[in-house]
Amino acid sequence: MPVTIAVPLVVLLAVLVMMLGELWLSMSNERVLRANGAVEADDPVYSLMRVAYPGVFMAMALEGLITGVEPGAMTFAGVSLMFAAKTLKFWAIASLRTRWTYKVLVMPALPLVSAGPYKWMRHPNYVAVAGELIAMALMTRARVTGPLGTLFFGWLLWRRIAAEERAMELYSR
Repeated sequence: MPVTIAVPLVVLLAVLVMMLGELWLSMSNERVLRANGAVEADDPVYSLMRVAYPGVFMAMALEGLITGVEPGAMTFAGVSLMFAAKTLKFWAIASLRTRWTYKVLVMPALPLVSAGPYKWMRHPNYVAVAGELIAMALMTRARVTGPLGTLFFGWLLWRRIAAEERAMELYSR
């Protein structure tokens, strides 16, 4: 396999494997939360996010396949940023424990988590997702789908954060 197509394929495979692991954890946590009385809040973007999240990464990898990617400084920068983003995301997940899911599920009357990265920022998981998207764009040299996909997903995250904030206000009293 020529190096120019190996980079986008290897990167996409690694990202998809991590997404599958996150999906498994989310579903497992969802079962625990629901069994303990969690309430699913209104989330107008979840159905689109579940397709857009892997879709944006696939679009960037496809652009990298079409244009070709030679490993270099941009690849290294992307790998470094992906490592930092995943570290932040896993720290956020570990801090939330079973309260972390893809869906907006709230345990009524429980206080907000203020440990780990939540001590310094309100939505570290979404900061990490933005980092993942930028990292993927760098690794695959996605000059079109990278910025467009990141902007689109940023808009979805903005709407998602609003849904989470409403849910926390409504159920965390």
